[in-house]
Amino acid sequence: MPDLEAMFIRQRKYILLLLSIYLLCAGITPYKTVFLGLVLGTAISLFNFWSMVQKNRKFSEAVAAGKKVKSLGMLTRLSMGALAAVIALRYPDKFHMISVVVGLMTSYFVIMIDYFIQNLRQK
Repeated sequence: MPDLEAMFIRQRKYILLLLSIYLLCAGITPYKTVFLGLVLGTAISLFNFWSMVQKNRKFSEAVAAGKKVKSLGMLTRLSMGALAAVIALRYPDKFHMISVVVGLMTSYFVIMIDYFIQNLRQK
């Protein structure tokens, strides 16, 4: 379990670093809507990642105690993605829709890249 905690902390740092880069780029480049879309999508992605980790912790504790677990919160994560899409559609002058979708996938990209980096370090 400490290994999962270390992975979560490391990946959360990467996502927060990306968020800060996106915010910086939104402030200094003329592509403000693109980077604000990335910020919105990545922020929702970070929330979904945190939610998934929390549900995983509860799931692990319940399995160890021999109890049943309802779900891992897929409906919550899907509704947060829909909320991001609705916000982007409501304010197209502020958020670029494709950037929001890419931002929503950020945590999955970070997880995959971190996995490959950790595999290379172990070899």
